[in-house]
Amino acid sequence: MTMPEPGKSETLEDGLRRILAPNPGPMTHWGTNTFVIGEGRVAIVDPGPQSASHLDAIRRATRGETITHILVTHAHRDHSSLTRRIARETGA
Repeated sequence: MTMPEPGKSETLEDGLRRILAPNPGPMTHWGTNTFVIGEGRVAIVDPGPQSASHLDAIRRATRGETITHILVTHAHRDHSSLTRRIARETGA
């Protein structure tokens, strides 16, 4: 398996994209995966760590779309820290 490029939106299949956060480590391996589900009106799964570059990557990946839902698989900070920020910005 090839390491995904952090900050780049990668289409895994129709309606499913991944954005790798720039937080590699023993617990996150290459980094935390953030997923964008849908097209046009989308859900963000695991918004990721508090990182300006990751937030910008999510904004780029969803430009022109409406974030309607934010889902967090668990409360570890590497998965959940951007939740409130994105919710404030989008109303999701």
